Amino acid sequence: MRKLLLLSLALASPLALAEPECTSADKAQWQDQEKFQADLKAQGYEIKKFKVTDGNCYEIYGWNKDKQKVEIYFDPVSGEAVKTDIDD
Repeated sequence: MRKLLLLSLALASPLALAEPECTSADKAQWQDQEKFQADLKAQGYEIKKFKVTDGNCYEIYGWNKDKQKVEIYFDPVSGEAVKTDIDD
């Protein structure tokens, strides 16, 4: 029984950690990466790392205006946050 539980956890873990799928839109429709980051900084974000994910998201690691550590996935077309993780 214990082996079955461990196997279930091992198989489920990658699904829990999977990054979101943000868009299937052509990259010509995406917001400019530099302008997008500048707009976030103007809103009070401090960006430590910015990347484009395999799920076609803009992802940032850094801090929000309240100095909370964040990891946020954004739809690069709309600019809307798709998934947000905040460390308190």
